[in-house]
Amino acid sequence: MTSIYLVDDHALIRDGLRAVLEGAGHHVVGEANQPTPALADIQRLQPAVLLLDLHLGQRSGFELLEQLQQRKLTVRTIMLTMSAHARHVADAMRLGAAGYVLKGSPAQEVLQAIDAVLAGRRYLGQEAAQLAVQGLTETETSTALGSLSVREHQVLLMVVRGQTSAAIAEALHLSPKTVESYRSRLMAKLGVGDVTGLVRLAIREGLISAAER
Repeated sequence: MTSIYLVDDHALIRDGLRAVLEGAGHHVVGEANQPTPALADIQRLQPAVLLLDLHLGQRSGFELLEQLQQRKLTVRTIMLTMSAHARHVADAMRLGAAGYVLKGSPAQEVLQAIDAVLAGRRYLGQEAAQLAVQGLTETETSTALGSLSVREHQVLLMVVRGQTSAAIAEALHLSPKTVESYRSRLMAKLGVGDVTGLVRLAIREGLISAAER
């Protein structure tokens, strides 16, 4: 019986995953909708496998991946996400994910991914594998976005979704001055002069959709 932890910001998704996994003989030891409580649980429960969504409201699954790396936690992580963007697949692999499965995949693919990572292999479905190759190429030609830290990436997403510095500061437990510093640094790193430029870049790179504006 494999111990599995779930991180997704939609309770309905977590409930569905739990039913599929426990029906296949696995044991869901816990779940969360945000990186911070998930990290604490993973350290305490030490699950064998983590199923992690990429987009967690205003937070990112990449944030949790980086924290797992920093703490040298060895949970085998499978990204389970709607994001079919090439850069996201490549970044997930770079940050230590062992698998990447799109949410549109059949339930059997999730189970296959779990078996693969437990055997020490990486798992990419056919579409995700193609995206990974494309993403690695894009990373080579677009180093600015690839150089952002997880925190910078997080602030970028919140800025381009229209949040004020005060709101970002409150959500991330930072001072407004620190957020302004991040904002200026992002513009300098990405070579844009204003927030509109950040928004255009984020849409072009698939970080957000035009509908999110």
